[in-house]
Amino acid sequence: DKTAALPNGMAREEFEEYQRQLLEEKIERDKVFAQRKAERATVRMHLRDKYHLAQDERDDAQVHVAGGAVELPQDLAAMVHSEEEEEDGSAGAFAFLAKLREVELPALRDRGLGGVNQVKEKCALM
Repeated sequence: DKTAALPNGMAREEFEEYQRQLLEEKIERDKVFAQRKAERATVRMHLRDKYHLAQDERDDAQVHVAGGAVELPQDLAAMVHSEEEEEDGSAGAFAFLAKLREVELPALRDRGLGGVNQVKEKCALM
């Protein structure tokens, strides 16, 4: 009677071994998933530190669930700790002004007027 209830005609021992393997695989997948969630939470925490934003308690909880100390993969760590630190607004404005000197305004104006003339040729209403 009990052997008829088991799938695919498996013996009880085979079925128990199969169930045990499924459970072990599920535990391993859950462990990897928790680790990835913790890595993402760590990235968010580092980015919030970098840009002086408020921390989220859920990120701390995810890191704690994964075991506390989470190491970031190198590509994520490089993204967080980039060589180019954000500069203040005044340096950005000076860089913009320096690039503005390189722009040839007459050539830019001629290019814009050429585009308008092409549209006028194609559009009878203009």
